[in-house]
Amino acid sequence: MTTMTQRPARSSYDVVIIGGAVIGASVAWHLATSPDFTGTVLVIERDPSFKTSSTALSSSSIRVQFSHATNVAMSLHAGQVIADWPEVMGSGSDKPSLGYHPGGYLFLADTPAQEAELRANHAVQRAVGADVSLWSPEELGAAFPHLHTTDIRLASYGHSGEGWFDSAMMMQGYRARARDNGAELLTGEVTGLTRTGHRITHVALASGETIAAGHVVNASGPRAALTAHMAGLHIPVEPRKRTSFVFDCAQSPEGSAKVNAGRLPLMIDPSGIYVRPEGRYFLTGCAPPVDTAADFDDFEPRHQDFEEIIWPALAARSTAFEALKVVNCWAGHYAMNTLDHNLVVGPSEEVENFHFANGFSGHGLQQAPAVGRGLAELITHGRYTSLDLAPMGYARIAAAARQLETAVI
Repeated sequence: MTTMTQRPARSSYDVVIIGGAVIGASVAWHLATSPDFTGTVLVIERDPSFKTSSTALSSSSIRVQFSHATNVAMSLHAGQVIADWPEVMGSGSDKPSLGYHPGGYLFLADTPAQEAELRANHAVQRAVGADVSLWSPEELGAAFPHLHTTDIRLASYGHSGEGWFDSAMMMQGYRARARDNGAELLTGEVTGLTRTGHRITHVALASGETIAAGHVVNASGPRAALTAHMAGLHIPVEPRKRTSFVFDCAQSPEGSAKVNAGRLPLMIDPSGIYVRPEGRYFLTGCAPPVDTAADFDDFEPRHQDFEEIIWPALAARSTAFEALKVVNCWAGHYAMNTLDHNLVVGPSEEVENFHFANGFSGHGLQQAPAVGRGLAELITHGRYTSLDLAPMGYARIAAAARQLETAVI
């Protein structure tokens, strides 16, 4: 684990990042390794164990099948980052791998509305360059013989750029290399921000210390609204609990696919339930029937969801999923943007040096590389120089103008 200091080395930093999981770590690394940035960076993390962070508790997946073009582009960039990771993050003979599993995603539609959505999303995805196909029920059944397809109208399958990987390795890699390049990692809890006019001038810690800041980045995950409130701003982000279940399958269908060397994808059933291979087991989950804000400290799994919701749907979709046994489960939090399910990135006009990196709604891990790069560009150059993330800016929050993402799992 990357070492964190207990006291800041200085009283002033050019950039202070609140939150040290994968989003904050990516921002720090991109700043620290940019040849055009010569300032100082401090990353403040309240819980260095990360045991309840969205990064650590995520399903660690990446996909290009979104409805918004910016999200597709961010995932395409993340796919290249994952491929280049050993070389970019390596040193000498040490070539760290993120353990990428190219499984693909498979979305199923069984209503006219779902079919129309898949077709609309497909047009967006292809326009951005995603390697995705639409399949008829017959094509779906030929590719994945274990599935029951009589109710399916259309399927969408990602041939490349989709799968799952080691989230902890990405987070710790960004953190370690950011520190190697001069960023400072601090264990502490931010309790207040001093705002003078249109700028944040100081960050207060629970320890009683006060740190001057040129820029502040809100990378607080599900607690983003609390940090924004300290700056006198509102952001519609709240924790939504998601329970993940790992189950054993008496007759595993893994290896039976007629595509991708027999590997099964992460399948999203029309019910919204997802399932994918997880080593010799399978990983599954779904949104709860009543999806409301969770307590920040509520990580109790919803055990009833498996028996009451997930197992019946999976058994109906495949005979192979009739005999299952749960071997593990846990609950994590989405940092849900309740306005439009999309990230919020960059500053507000009201507080020009307070930057958002929030509201990822379950997509933060795969969007961390693009957001880290984008914020580093904004802070260094005052504009995006690669992928334009302006559609995901704070202005739409202030105007309540949605940039809706419909493909949320």
